[in-house]
Amino acid sequence: MESTVPNDALSATFQLSMKRRSFIKLAGLGGVVYASGLSGWAANASPVDDFFFVQLSDSHWGFEGAPNPDARGTLPKAVAAVNGLEKMPDFIVFTGDLTHTTDDPQERRKRMTEFKAVVADLKVKPVYFMPGEHDAGLDRGAAYQEFFGKTHYTFDHKGVHFIVLDNVSDPGASIGDEQLAWLAADLEKQTADAQIVVFTHRPLFDLYPQWDWATRDGAKALALLMPYKNVTVFYGHIHQENHHMTEHIAHHSAKSLIFPLPAPGSQPKRTPIAWDSAQPYRGLGFREVATVRKTMEYQITELPVQKS
Repeated sequence: MESTVPNDALSATFQLSMKRRSFIKLAGLGGVVYASGLSGWAANASPVDDFFFVQLSDSHWGFEGAPNPDARGTLPKAVAAVNGLEKMPDFIVFTGDLTHTTDDPQERRKRMTEFKAVVADLKVKPVYFMPGEHDAGLDRGAAYQEFFGKTHYTFDHKGVHFIVLDNVSDPGASIGDEQLAWLAADLEKQTADAQIVVFTHRPLFDLYPQWDWATRDGAKALALLMPYKNVTVFYGHIHQENHHMTEHIAHHSAKSLIFPLPAPGSQPKRTPIAWDSAQPYRGLGFREVATVRKTMEYQITELPVQKS
């Protein structure tokens, strides 16, 4: 069963396809695999270049109450599920909102301390972090940096260049001129066909600005990325899957570990979807992202939160 995104706006060498491959059983629940075809991988890349990582997002540690009666349980369950994977990922990345917002600086640091203690049980290293607006919006990332370090940075892994962008420390939801200049300088070091993955918290495109599902100067970042043939963006913030193309740049959002949110503009307010006791943890989960260089594709596997 296959559905292909319309190719009208895409170059002849680039397509995004989504394939329902199989269901992965975790505590009786299913996760779906999607694959997005990316051109430009080295044709002679060896299988050893293949790798996968795990993306988790929006754990909102410190949140209590409806709609999640297991608010302090879903993150530990996700950690246990990752540790129980048959094959360990090369690394793990959290795409923001590690903790839930609070006006109390002392409570903010307490939540970050507790979050770090929970994720310390992850068997895989390294683990990469980035802030969400709940972590950094009230103090421009001051507490976050005490616990997790820089809010934007790069790293390289097996021929792929990873860029972590901060579009949350500015309370106006902007990346900012200074960071955009940093991004431009970093990209100048890359070749036109470099393999580039960008992690952000908010979407870089205007998904639904009325609900804060946008980055005010995201278009400037995309303009800097556009000359590069092989760019993929993974983000969080919207608490659901969403797949979008900006010309040849693919954007994939991740589910949350605390509660799902409604589809963009599907209802008047951005209120969380109610807990369904008949289907607990519905809409919550994390994902595997497999970089398959030999076949020139990414395989995105959505995994649910376990019941226990």
